[in-house]
Amino acid sequence: MRHSLSDQTDLTLSNDRNTDSEDRSLAGTLMAAKILANLIVMGSGILARAFVQAYRQALANASKSGVAQETIQNTVRRASKTMAEQEARQILGVTEEATWEEILKKYDNLFEKNAQNGSFYLQSKVHRAKECLEAAYQSEGQGTAG
Repeated sequence: MRHSLSDQTDLTLSNDRNTDSEDRSLAGTLMAAKILANLIVMGSGILARAFVQAYRQALANASKSGVAQETIQNTVRRASKTMAEQEARQILGVTEEATWEEILKKYDNLFEKNAQNGSFYLQSKVHRAKECLEAAYQSEGQGTAG
């Protein structure tokens, strides 16, 4: 069976149509992918800007509502928890004329009493009082703190 020239031409045209259809389908898919990629990029940019704007607004609201003031007050409270020298002397039961050795004796006595029977809080207060006076004695150059 021989095919005629017109049959071969019909086959070629049919193949060309299929190739054109595939090319159009591929081009449509690529175009859809480009559009989708652009939408994703634009959407993420919009979300990023919205997030930054919301964060700025939250900061502004926080400063208006007193969160910033509360943070400052907490910092001041923490700083004020450092013991004053007078309070340290009262805790250890020593006068301003007491020597460093007297302070250490009082410290050891009170620290041991609170270690045996009980109060970690009081033991901590005694220790902080000693630290406070130690710093005061070192800065004044009185005795040897340590």
